[in-house]
Amino acid sequence: MSQAPRPQIWGVLNVTPDSFSDGGKFLQSQTAVDHALGMVEAGACVIDVGGESTKPGVSRVDWSVEQDRVLPVIEQLAGHGIVVSIDTMRADTAQRALDAGAQIINDVSGGLADAGMFGVMAAAQCDVVLMHWRGHSDQMDSLAHYDSVLDEVRNELVVRVDAALEAGIAQERIVLDPGLGFAKTPAHNWALATGLFQAMPEGFRTLVGASRKRFLGELLPEGHAVEERDSVSSHLGARLADQGVWALRVHNVSEQAAALNLWQAFREGGLHE
Repeated sequence: MSQAPRPQIWGVLNVTPDSFSDGGKFLQSQTAVDHALGMVEAGACVIDVGGESTKPGVSRVDWSVEQDRVLPVIEQLAGHGIVVSIDTMRADTAQRALDAGAQIINDVSGGLADAGMFGVMAAAQCDVVLMHWRGHSDQMDSLAHYDSVLDEVRNELVVRVDAALEAGIAQERIVLDPGLGFAKTPAHNWALATGLFQAMPEGFRTLVGASRKRFLGELLPEGHAVEERDSVSSHLGARLADQGVWALRVHNVSEQAAALNLWQAFREGGLHE
């Protein structure tokens, strides 16, 4: 049996004042660009830029605010030759981000939040990420009810995939995300992390964003800083690599890269270029 390839690392760039782990740190465009350049140097092959927080309980921002945050950053990153993913649930923001130089659309709602999103994705013929999602951040905790989380996530993703294909999005362009932390309890998140590919429809690349999520914080002492979750996040990333995950979306790129270096060296008897 062939071994799983090393996953890509996607660096998270929150251009927001209220994201759960780093809100406000990268709200200024130049600060955001400098941080992104550092993540690329540390091993990120994609920078995932978002201008709207999706932490539990938060309300949505206006489209104009979201675009004012992300578009100047995307233009600069594209100018540096960096592959940019736009993390948005709005079709207009996605289109404007593509016009500014983004190459990937990452919609955490899987096309449910904006009926125009699949049209933009199909026309762009770019890679797209469709995440398992049940509702916006101010209501998602109340939607975390499953009889079988693996079966239900899989079935609900199949519905989104079928809709995407019907809209004209090519299958080879679709990346699926199980949506850890979105309408999931800690028990649901662990069930998905340990049985990931029972929950993922076959024939698609899988991206996972577990970095710094609340369920990982339960492994640490009470009162810890959110950055202290980076170690357990990177360890989980290596476990997910064993399952054949295609990409890991992380906040601390250097720590995840180091964990994958160890994962690779352990399998191969050292790192080989």
